[in-house]
Amino acid sequence: MTSDQGPIVQSALLRTELVRLRKEKGLTQEQVVRQLEWSPSKLIRVEGGKNAITRTDLQALLSVYDLTSESRQERLQALARGAREPAWWNAYRGEFDDSFLTYVGYAAGAAYMRNFHGTLVPGLLQTEQYAQVLSTGVVTPQEQAFGVKLRMQRQKELAKRADPPRQYYIIDEAVIRRHVGIKVDPAIMPNQLRHIADTAERDDLVTVRVIPFSVGAHLGIYGPFTILEFEGGLGDVLYLEGRASASVMVTGDDDRISEYRDNFETLLDEALPSEESIAMIRQAAEDLMA
Repeated sequence: MTSDQGPIVQSALLRTELVRLRKEKGLTQEQVVRQLEWSPSKLIRVEGGKNAITRTDLQALLSVYDLTSESRQERLQALARGAREPAWWNAYRGEFDDSFLTYVGYAAGAAYMRNFHGTLVPGLLQTEQYAQVLSTGVVTPQEQAFGVKLRMQRQKELAKRADPPRQYYIIDEAVIRRHVGIKVDPAIMPNQLRHIADTAERDDLVTVRVIPFSVGAHLGIYGPFTILEFEGGLGDVLYLEGRASASVMVTGDDDRISEYRDNFETLLDEALPSEESIAMIRQAAEDLMA
């Protein structure tokens, strides 16, 4: 069994399954480590994702949990192998906060991505020129180069997946009306808008919808967010985008995840249908060229 979900998602899937198996057997962590003669901290680190798990240790756990199905054992061993694989985003360690790269890793293995942004084109839809002009004068040239490179690589890596994610974007009309890059090259924003429209029309997995100004205030004014869904029983991940350390990744049973799922559905009700949204985006590109 092979997977292109990436090591972070495969590790999370493995941990989720191991915890489920232990609880199904009615065992506490203390009972498991006593049977295996492990230190208490070893299982805590394994279930918490702090330690990679070896084939031998995984097999020992599965024996304690009485998992005899060869197919399930092979699936979990495959997840363990995948979790130990090097991640392409490791090349950016030291340039970005580790928590952000963890989010990048989750996004790299998602099956469904929902995103709202009220001021900027979402990163996975940005052209290279748009991404460059956004960070000009905000960060150092080196940081700008790494930021643009990471953004472009994220797009390429998602496109390379055998089963790419479904991507659903909602943007405010303000995103398409602001002439980003006008002082550098007036064509940057019109080209960006045409790229969004072309992508949505060409790729059945990408949907873009616009909330028009006529709607007035809406739930999205409180900030951009992304919800990631996964195959394999892994819970959703919520990413609340902010500036630098203000960004927050939410996992587990946090009530904010269900709250933002509901918010996204409410925003969908406010947004124009897909065809009307694409028509508005193309018209905005023409207006900016006038």
